[in-house]
Amino acid sequence: MSHATFNRRWATVLVETLTRHGIRHLCIAPGSRSAPLALAAAASEKLVCHTHFDERGLGFLALGLAKSTGQRVAIVVTSGTAVANLYPALVEARQGGERLVAVTADRPTELTGCGANQAIAQPGIFASHVSAALNLPRPTPEIPARWLVSALDTLLAGQKSGAVHINCPFAEPLYGEDNDDYRSWVDDLGEWWHGQDPWLHYPAAPGVPLMPDWFFARQQRGVVIVGRVSAAEGQQIAAWAEQLGWPLLGDVLSQSGQPLPHSALWLGHPQARKALNDAQLVIQFGSSLTGRNLLQFQQQCRSATWWLIDPLPGQRDPAFHQGIRVEARAGEWLTRHPAMPRQPWCPQLALLAEKTRRYLAQHLTAFGEAQLAHRLPELLAEKGVLFLGNSLAIRLVDALAQLPAGYPLYSNRGASGIDGLIASAAGVQRGLGQPLMLLLGDLSALYDLNSLALLQHSSAPVVVLVVNNQGGQIFSMLPTPPDKRERFFAMPPAVDFSHAAAAFGLQYRRADNWPALAAAVDEGFSRGVTLIEAVCEGDAGAQTLASLFREVITL
Repeated sequence: MSHATFNRRWATVLVETLTRHGIRHLCIAPGSRSAPLALAAAASEKLVCHTHFDERGLGFLALGLAKSTGQRVAIVVTSGTAVANLYPALVEARQGGERLVAVTADRPTELTGCGANQAIAQPGIFASHVSAALNLPRPTPEIPARWLVSALDTLLAGQKSGAVHINCPFAEPLYGEDNDDYRSWVDDLGEWWHGQDPWLHYPAAPGVPLMPDWFFARQQRGVVIVGRVSAAEGQQIAAWAEQLGWPLLGDVLSQSGQPLPHSALWLGHPQARKALNDAQLVIQFGSSLTGRNLLQFQQQCRSATWWLIDPLPGQRDPAFHQGIRVEARAGEWLTRHPAMPRQPWCPQLALLAEKTRRYLAQHLTAFGEAQLAHRLPELLAEKGVLFLGNSLAIRLVDALAQLPAGYPLYSNRGASGIDGLIASAAGVQRGLGQPLMLLLGDLSALYDLNSLALLQHSSAPVVVLVVNNQGGQIFSMLPTPPDKRERFFAMPPAVDFSHAAAAFGLQYRRADNWPALAAAVDEGFSRGVTLIEAVCEGDAGAQTLASLFREVITL
């Protein structure tokens, strides 16, 4: 009997087990050692298979799919450095909570450490950046299929957030006819093949606990902080806070509509700090806060009781407050803790927010990154999606824009890297099938240029809006030495992105004023995929933001 056939049988059971845990999307990179896994996935009618030639981009594509669908997403790669290229995406998933399943093909044990081609030590390669790992043995019919499905079910049942790693050594031969050999091995699973459930079930954990004395707590002077939550949760939290009469400090990722807009700026105002000192209870939903002033408020607020509601495990609170930490989704928690209608106890914050809004409208008139961020809501597609890059882009939007409530917004704010942003956005678009805008800087775009290939067959219009500000201008907001800043920090790339767009068959537009930008975006959302290069003046955006922090506190 053919060993290649048994490799395929083993891989087929593995792939089928993945589908029993809600996996519908599987991302595959080319490779020979992974052939049994790729062919098993291709034969499954339960999976949508995505392919990409770049494993690093493939990992981020899977990350974007996991973000937008809320489901586990699996990744299949071959052995060697292909495995190591998944590292950045798995790190981000660990920090952000997206559930990825890295299935890596490997050489058998005897080929490791002896100079064999493309063989590295893969077991444990992702260390603490995966929540669990399973190092499978070499496929052999002496190991029953019942063991394989039980081991996989146990691994996946314990995956609450982040990535897991399944390492799969395969001995040659890897290719061969799919004949009837070893049918009895898979038939040992009996009726399991005709069902939809895992072989081994693990009961779900109990529901959300009720907070102590909620009837009285909701009558206190409360403040709501909203970090990274879903669009539906952001809207639900905003309505809940309004009913309680509590001010809501919404991060750019809150999707709450930020009823008190531009808090990233006016939270530094003495009147705001004085008013918020009277808070008795702070409830934070979600983590990964962006704004400097909001982080400072979180750090310095010590007088109020602090509750943190976040579905991810661990502390999630860099200020280490004494209080109550609940692992739960915001919507589930709100259902258990209804609001009591009350009048706002801190109306002066609304006045500060309105003063700041008027000030920005009067002063952000010159074209550049700051104006782009401020007017970003005007550029968004109806029933579309927004993906924000990191570094300066997300900070400007956090401070200067008021995004529509419930408008789907995604980012990679777990580890907050600039790698993989295009690929992640491509995954989000594939998961939702809606028009998408990606806003990112020039260095971020160059870092992930290969992933423009993932947008070539997009199911809806995509606008990739690259802000060309000649490098990493966020460093001009930091105390970097001016004479060393350009060479060692900003590193301006001096690149014309029209050639990148042409290389991948994308439409291209260049804009250096607002009418041209608005027209290019409008045209981009009418068809295909368009890369728009918004040419801005060096560090003007960063300097504008820095000056606004100083000016707003004097209003």
